[in-house]
Amino acid sequence: MTDTPKTLSDESAQEIEWLEMVDASKYSTLNPWERIRKRNEYIKAQNDKCWYCGYDIYGEPPNKPPIDWSLFPENFLKYPIHLQHDHETDWTEGAVHAYCNAVMWQYEGR
Repeated sequence: MTDTPKTLSDESAQEIEWLEMVDASKYSTLNPWERIRKRNEYIKAQNDKCWYCGYDIYGEPPNKPPIDWSLFPENFLKYPIHLQHDHETDWTEGAVHAYCNAVMWQYEGR
C-alpha cells in the first residue's frame, strides 16, 4: 500500500459520483459569486479533497514540483482553492489547491 493516493481524477467511479452530485457548468458563463458557489459545491461533493491530488483541500498538496510563477497572474495564489475547468471545453471539473492548478497548467497544459 502506498502513502500517496492516486489523483482522484484517475478514479472514474469517484468522478462519476461527483458528476452526479454537482452539475458541471461552463466556466466562462459564471459570474464571480456563481464561481464561488460552484467551487463550494465541488468541495462538498469531493468530501473536502482536492480533485487533482486527492489530499485535504484546506491543507497543502503533498508534492510541490517547481513552478515558474512568471507564467501566472500576480494574484494567482490569493485564493488557496480554485475552481478547475477544462480550458478546451470550458466545463468545470472540480475544486483544486491553487498550487495543483498551477501544476496542471504548467506541466499538463490544463
